[in-house]
Formats: sequence, C-alpha cells, structure tokens
Amino acid sequence: MSLPMRPTCIIPLICVILMSAPGCTARYAANWTSLDARPLPKWFDEAKIGIFVHWGVFSVPGFGQFSEWFWYWWHSQRRAEEVKFMQKNYPPGFKYADFASEFRAEFFEPDNWADIFKASGARYVVFTSKHHEGFTNWPSAGSWNWNSVDVGPHRDLVGELATAIRKKSLHFGLYHSLYEWYHPLYLLDQASGFKTQNFVAQKTLPELVDLVMSYKPDLIWSDGDWDAPDTYWNSTEFLAWLYNDSPIKDVVVTNDRWGKGCYCKHGGYYNCADRYTPGKLPDHKWEKCQSIDSRSWGYRRDMMLSEIMDLPSIIKDMVYVVALGGNYLLNIGPMSDGMIAPVFEERLRGLGAWLGINGEAIYASKPWRVQTENSTVTVWYTAKNKIVYAIILGWPSKQPLQLTAPKTSGVTQVTLLDYPNVPLKWAPVTPTAGLTIVMPTMPASPGDAWCLKLEGVV
Repeated sequence: MSLPMRPTCIIPLICVILMSAPGCTARYAANWTSLDARPLPKWFDEAKIGIFVHWGVFSVPGFGQFSEWFWYWWHSQRRAEEVKFMQKNYPPGFKYADFASEFRAEFFEPDNWADIFKASGARYVVFTSKHHEGFTNWPSAGSWNWNSVDVGPHRDLVGELATAIRKKSLHFGLYHSLYEWYHPLYLLDQASGFKTQNFVAQKTLPELVDLVMSYKPDLIWSDGDWDAPDTYWNSTEFLAWLYNDSPIKDVVVTNDRWGKGCYCKHGGYYNCADRYTPGKLPDHKWEKCQSIDSRSWGYRRDMMLSEIMDLPSIIKDMVYVVALGGNYLLNIGPMSDGMIAPVFEERLRGLGAWLGINGEAIYASKPWRVQTENSTVTVWYTAKNKIVYAIILGWPSKQPLQLTAPKTSGVTQVTLLDYPNVPLKWAPVTPTAGLTIVMPTMPASPGDAWCLKLEGVV
C-alpha cells in the first residue's frame, strides 16, 4: 500500500481498509476547525479518574529513569547508565529484540488487574497497545514476530484486558505511539524530511484502524507525534473517519498529540506536556497524566520507596486537577511477568478508599466560581447540582475553620462526608460572605484530606 507524497485526503484509503461502502459521510471535515468543534463525549468529563498502564518489552530490563525508553538510551548510547547496565548483566551481541522472549507475562491475570483498577475508584483505564519500541500488545499484522502473540506471552494482551475491564463497567482506552524509533520505513520517511509517508500508510494508519475495529476503545491516547507535523501523520483525515464513520464515533475520546505543534491546541482534550499542571483554570478540557513512580512510566526494578508518591501526595494532586476542571490519569508500570508491584496496588486501593467516602465531590463535578483559598489549611472547591464541596488538605490546626469564599443563606447546611448525617455547627463571618465551621473530633485520614459538603451557599 502506498500513498502519494501528500494526498489531498486519505479517507478513501481508510474506507478501503475497512471495506466499507463507497464514500464516507462527512459530518466532521478533515480540518482542525471542524474536528475541534466536536463536543467531548459526556462520560469523559464525568469520569475524572483514570489508570494509565505502561507495559511492554521495556518492562524486562526495567531499569533507569524513564525505563520505557530503555532501548533508545542504550542503542543510541545517550546515557552511560544503560550502557553500563547491559555490559555488566548481558553478554556481548545481546540485542534489544532478545528481551521479547523474556516478556512472558506468566502471572498476568487480567481479571485481577481489573479488580485493582475498580477498587482504585477509577472510571477508565488507558493501556499501552504499542510504545515507541514498536512491540504491539496485540497480534498486529504489521508487526510480524514483534507482537505479544508471536513472541513472549503468546497472548492478545489488549483483548484480554479489554474484556476484563469492561466486565467491571469501566471505560477502556488505548495508548498508541504514532512513531517507532527504529522502524525502517519510519527512518526512510524521516530521512526524506517527512516528504514521503510510507510508514504512515503501511504501519500507523492500518494499526490505528485495526485497534478501533478489533477492540472499539472508548479513548485513543496518541503519542510519539512530535517529530513530524500532523500532515505527515494524516491525523485530521484519520480523526474525521473516527468521528464520522467508525463504530465508536459517538463515544470515543481523543487527546491532543497528533503532530508537531498540536498539543494544547488541537484534539478532543488536552494533555499538553507530561504531568501538565496549569496555574489557573484552563478554558478547555484537560487531563494530567502522573506516574506513581516519580522517575518512570514503565516498571523499574531499581525503584526506591522514597521515589514513590505517597497516598496524601496522590490525593492532593488529584484534588488540584479536578478542582481546575481536569481528569487525573494515574500511571503504574507492571512487572514483565504481569504482576503489579504491591506498593502500586496499595496506593491504588488507598485512593479508592478515599474516593469511596469523598467521591461525590469528585465524580461529575465542575469547577466552582472560586477554585481555591488558603485558610489555616489549603482548600479546593468543586461543585455539583447546586452543592459546593470544600476539600481541605490536612486537618485544620485552629478551630473553628474559616472559609471566606462561600456566601451563606438562611438554608445553609454543612456536613462532613465522613459523617454525612451529622450537620456541623457554623456561623457567618459577615452578613454576605464567609463562614466559620466547628470541626468534629476526627481520626486520622489515610489521605490526609477531608471534604465538607456545603448546601445552600453560592
């Protein structure tokens, strides 16, 4: 399959791949003005919490900062740590491809993963279908002998996890890298200054279409786009087909990584940079991806406990994101054998326990007119159904707690979500704004955060 140097439209090509009827519909045109006008499916904003999973051949060496980039650091000799690691632990002539047979996933039980993700309080999961190394976690026809069915686990990891996740009534999304570091066709296109598109035509687009048709993901988390413009990737043409004619056209959510210069400008919602943390309320739906391991997205055998986010840090970060209208995508890197490190499971279950009490302030919430204030503790606000939630990070050292932003009324009522049926005593600060609240005696919270439910305030 080949493409002209710059086709005017690749939609007919996708229609041929799909064996669909001649002529695709065109509710959305293949340009950013039209595509960016598509309303974001409601489920995504309501979900708020997702789990990101980085898993692949890179999980076998499992070494160094950003371990998912191990091949790149070692092959290019860009970092001495990876070079020394290989010299010390593997024989001369050992190739990165040799790690694939060691990626066995012998303890991978997708139902167990799904149980943990459900217990975390997450409403969606984003799983690595293919990272920049090119190894696919499903039987991609374009990755012969470099996929999880032909070598390694000999299992369709994407398909098995998709089934398990959906049994838990969670949304299932797929991460997919547009590019591959060392694929010959990509290197040829790169050498041409991206004037040819052989890799896109023969690898990227067929893979994306295969993922959509085979697994019907609710979300496509695109990455690896930054070397080339969206015109090289034919991103707008693919997205127009995805939104107009794919079997997931009404539910699918996409991010903003579709070509050099696209992020934070185009796409369904914005990831912007990894760990994106805006300083004020953005005017577009966004998501922060954050790894529990502060040094890597993939699993590291050399990780230290001091490098792992503790539960209060995770909850503080999540509350910040949700109060500013974002979604929180919390990442883990499973081991190559399919086990999730106990410390990761403990963090996820701890998050779920906190959300089990305070989730009504998070799920389907909206940013309030005031997002935060500092009293004796930091307070973040969310709102839903005319109710305002004040999430306090750390127990106030002084009584009573004073909030200056809410405007009270004759029907104002304050409760703590830990004790929902016990109204708290409060008094106005001024006739028009603010209130002081007498906080009850409370045991320590695992997440070091509590939520006040404020009814009858504006």
